[in-house]
Amino acid sequence: MNMVSVLSCLTLVLAAAAAQEPRPCVVPPLMSGGFTVMAASGLVMSSGDISYDALGQRMRVRNVGLIGNQTFTLDQLLIFNQNVYYEIDWMRASCKKLPLDSTFIPMQVPPDAKLVGQAFLGSSSSWGSSLLVNTWQGALAQNGQYTVVFTEIGCIPVTFNGFTPASGWTTISTFNWVLGNTDPMEYVPPPICANAKLEESETAHTFFTALESLAMKTIEEE
Repeated sequence: MNMVSVLSCLTLVLAAAAAQEPRPCVVPPLMSGGFTVMAASGLVMSSGDISYDALGQRMRVRNVGLIGNQTFTLDQLLIFNQNVYYEIDWMRASCKKLPLDSTFIPMQVPPDAKLVGQAFLGSSSSWGSSLLVNTWQGALAQNGQYTVVFTEIGCIPVTFNGFTPASGWTTISTFNWVLGNTDPMEYVPPPICANAKLEESETAHTFFTALESLAMKTIEEE
C-alpha cells in the first residue's frame, strides 16, 4: 500500500469518527476541582472545592457562601457506601453525622439524556483558543428538568442547570478540574467527628437537599 492510499484511509477514518454523534459519558473516576452554586432560585449562593472518588463512592465538598444576607461555611464529607455524611462546622468546632441517600450517582451525562448540540467555548479559528462541549437535557423527578454541559474530550463537567417546582432553580458551574486526588485524608472524618452519633431523619439527604435544608434553617433563624 503506497503513501497516498494510507493517507486516504486515514482521512476516511477521521471523517467517520468526526461524523459520529456524541454519546452520554462518565467522567474520570478520580477528580478534584472548584465550583460555584446558585440554589433555591438564588436564595443560596456559594463557591468552594470538591474532591470526587467514584471508585470509593465518596465526595468531599467545602462551601463558603450566602443564604439571604447571612454568610455560611459548610464542609461536607459524603460516604455513600456507608450511607452517611458528615456536616462539619469548623467555626463552632462541631460535627453532625446524618443519614445519606445511598444511591451513588456518578458524575455523568445520564444515559437517557437528549443531545441539544455541540458548541465551541471561545473561538475555533485558531488552535488552543476554544473548548468543544456538548449540551444535554432531560427530565428530573417531580416534573423537573435539567441541562448539562460536558466537554467532548475527557467528559469533564462544565455546568449544570436544574429546575423542580419544589426546589426552584439550581445552577452549578465548575472549573480548575485536575485528574486524581492528592490527599487521601480528604475522605477520613476529622477528629471532631469521632464522637458524632447518627442523627435520625425522616428522609436521607443528598448533596442538594443538604444545601436546601441549611437554607431553610437559616431562614427560620432570621
